[in-house]
Amino acid sequence: MRVFEEGELERLVTAAQAGDPGSMEYLLAKLRPVVLRRCSRFLPHHADAEEAAQDALLSISKHLGEYGGHGSFLGWVTVIASNAARSTYRSMRRRAEDSHADLPESVDPRTTSVIAGTRLDLMEALAALERQHPALVESFVLRDLGDLTYVQVAEQLDAPLGTVKDRIHQARRFMRERLVTGR
Repeated sequence: MRVFEEGELERLVTAAQAGDPGSMEYLLAKLRPVVLRRCSRFLPHHADAEEAAQDALLSISKHLGEYGGHGSFLGWVTVIASNAARSTYRSMRRRAEDSHADLPESVDPRTTSVIAGTRLDLMEALAALERQHPALVESFVLRDLGDLTYVQVAEQLDAPLGTVKDRIHQARRFMRERLVTGR
C-alpha cells in the first residue's frame, strides 16, 4: 500500500517546512494512517493508539523544521510515533497505579491490561529492555515494531549495519525470554 505518490512526500515536506499551512495539513492527513498503524503495534486498544497518534502528529508538526533529511522521512516519523506510543503507555500506567486499579482474579496480568487494552507483556518487556540494555531499544523498536528494514534502521540511527543487526539480535533474545517466561 503506497501512501504517497513518487516524489510527493519530498515536495510536501519541503513545502510544509517552508511554512505552507496547506501542505502541512495535507502531509499530516496523509501520515495519520501510517502513524496510527505504528502506534497500534504498541497499543492495540484503538482509543489508546488514537491518543498516541494524535500526540505523534502534533510532535511531527512542531518539529518538522528539525528534520534535516538524514535518514528516511518515514523512518523519522516511525521514531516519533514509537516514542509517542511508549509515552502514552507510561502515562496510562502511572494513572492506573495512582488509581490503585486491581486486576480481576481471572485475568492474567502479564497479557491483559486494565489500562485500556495495552499489551502489558510487550510493554513490560520493553520497559525492562530499556532499563537493562538502553542501547538496544531503539534498533529493536524501529525494526520489529516500526517495520523498518535493517538498512533503514542503520540509516536512521547513523550506525553501522552490523552493529544494528547485533543490537536487534540481542534485543530479540532478551524480549523472547521475557515474553515466554514472563520474567
